[in-house]
Amino acid sequence: MAKRLTCFPCHRDVGSLKFHETSFDLLKDLLIYLNKINKDNLDGLSKYSGSFKQKRLVEYIILITQELRLDPTVGYHAVELLQRFMVKHLTDMLATIPSQGAHADEATSYEDVIFDNLKDKFPLILFSCVQLANKLFLHRHMIDTSTAVQFLHSLGLSVSKQTLLESELMVFKGLEYRLNVLNPLMYVEVILEVLGHNEPSIPVERLYRICHHALQFITLDQTAIYESLLRITIQCVSPTREQREKFVTVTEDRMLLGAGVIAVATYILCFKKWQQVVCELSHITGISRRSINDFAHVTLMHIVGTSSSAM
Repeated sequence: MAKRLTCFPCHRDVGSLKFHETSFDLLKDLLIYLNKINKDNLDGLSKYSGSFKQKRLVEYIILITQELRLDPTVGYHAVELLQRFMVKHLTDMLATIPSQGAHADEATSYEDVIFDNLKDKFPLILFSCVQLANKLFLHRHMIDTSTAVQFLHSLGLSVSKQTLLESELMVFKGLEYRLNVLNPLMYVEVILEVLGHNEPSIPVERLYRICHHALQFITLDQTAIYESLLRITIQCVSPTREQREKFVTVTEDRMLLGAGVIAVATYILCFKKWQQVVCELSHITGISRRSINDFAHVTLMHIVGTSSSAM
């Protein structure tokens, strides 16, 4: 009997991704690694987690990657880099506000200056995250500084090569020179690879193409999707602040997102295998079938435009 992977992974080459070629031992290590990183991230969440993954910001990043013909994984990676950088940058900057001997209006004034400066720099910071994410994938289409400056000029941003390089260096330093974070697409790829190993009858190559569309939809509409999921989970249309704060561990759970994306793709492509795949995804990730079902059903209702209140 073939070995079977269960419960609990870095990086996959999206453009030339081939399934059924990774060894059992490597898959096992990848799955364990992904699960550990996911748990560590959930244990160390900041109160600002998810604040810089709003629809407009994600949409801008995706449009930039499409316009520059970059690999989709660059966009997902840039979103993660932007979130990490902005959380750390804001935390560090706000910590410089005098806590003693300052009046409330003075403290507010400091905050206003910080956010005003950030507002002016933010478009370039966002683009710098895309550039750094793309540079991480050295085998991909590279955007040189001249092309980047020309592109920014076409968007109405007048910047020099020096300014662009300084912005990238600032973000790079702010990330403590660590660019190799795990993005949602990596979780989808590894879980899908394991699914193909455990259940060879599942058409993972075809599922993978639909997973790209499903992940992009969820990433762009995640605020509404997770809001619906929260209301279903607590069986209440008006969640309290405490309930929302606790639910952040769900919205930032990459293992759940990966499993949910694959479940959605399976429902669309081969509904007859839906229950089989959901059971296997639960087996692989350790996430309950009900949680995966709820995530997939909420997402599918948003795809077809059904109101969550009709559930």
